[in-house]
Amino acid sequence: MAFSPENRKGTLSGIIFVAIFATAATFIAQLAPVHALGLSPLVIGIVMGIFYANTLHNKLPSEWETGITFSGKKILRFAIVLYGFRITFQQIAEVGMEGFLVSLIMLSTTFILGTWLGTNVFGMEKDTSMLTASGASVCGAAAVLATEPVLKAEGHKTAIAVSMVVLFGTISMFLYPVLYSAIIEPATGFLHMTPAQFGIYVGGTIHEVAQVVAVPASIPNAPEVMANSAVIVKMTRVIMIAPMLIVLGFYLSYVARKEGGAESAVKLVIPWFAVYFIGVAGFNSLHLIPEAIVANINIVDTFLLTMAMTALGMGTRFAKFKGLGLAPIYTALGMFVWLVVGGFIITKLITSFI
Repeated sequence: MAFSPENRKGTLSGIIFVAIFATAATFIAQLAPVHALGLSPLVIGIVMGIFYANTLHNKLPSEWETGITFSGKKILRFAIVLYGFRITFQQIAEVGMEGFLVSLIMLSTTFILGTWLGTNVFGMEKDTSMLTASGASVCGAAAVLATEPVLKAEGHKTAIAVSMVVLFGTISMFLYPVLYSAIIEPATGFLHMTPAQFGIYVGGTIHEVAQVVAVPASIPNAPEVMANSAVIVKMTRVIMIAPMLIVLGFYLSYVARKEGGAESAVKLVIPWFAVYFIGVAGFNSLHLIPEAIVANINIVDTFLLTMAMTALGMGTRFAKFKGLGLAPIYTALGMFVWLVVGGFIITKLITSFI
């Protein structure tokens, strides 16, 4: 349906409003104390958006809501596609079969565990459970954002999932260096890991890319192989978000057909933006674009992701959280324990026998 000039003006005003918030979030993320905590602009953006939603929401024109919605949906999909410029297939090949298997096993088991815990044990509805699981199993806030359009979930559910990523991802960022220095490095036998093994463990189990980078940097005299292994395995998990979303789309179609009969047979959910994401990563693997331009594309993409996250925060009212209680925390805690303990065991077994 065509927009009237007034509607177009309101939509544009809403987009600009979100962009102003995203600019502020980007600036705050660059401040030394905030940067040291590993908080990305995406996380800061959603916090600012939630603050707006629960304080000033009624003070601004309602016409701007279409622009906020546009930022949280259309801009989000475009930003996820551009995210492919952060990855090359060569990076995935570098880490070898060990890193690939750790990534695949931890992603699939964590997603299944989180969804099961949330829905069957702690009584959350399926969308929130899946969003929380996607953040823990793949790549934090960006994975939650990418999963949201496939599930067609409400913004407040996305905010819950992101908050769990922030909480337990931050704990991981401080916990892992202590584990390595106090237990893993001086240990002998099964508890010991080489720097390369520990890097695979970090990349295969910690939520956000920024947090993965921060862990080796926090360990005194950490060998370069630790940081390299961690980042490459993490990026392997990132690119796996596309096949995960495609599989999820087929699963949702199957469930809809099973529950709704013949009328639901055509409800196949294919997240085309995830397919395009793989295409962009493949194109990036050809190195046809100078690195400086790719770096600038990634800067723009981070800003667009921040806009999307901010817009989702702006749709989050605390009233919608009523009734959830501590279920999201219990669910995220269960996945966190699996990532730390189970991830260590999986990494040791795979790197020792392959």
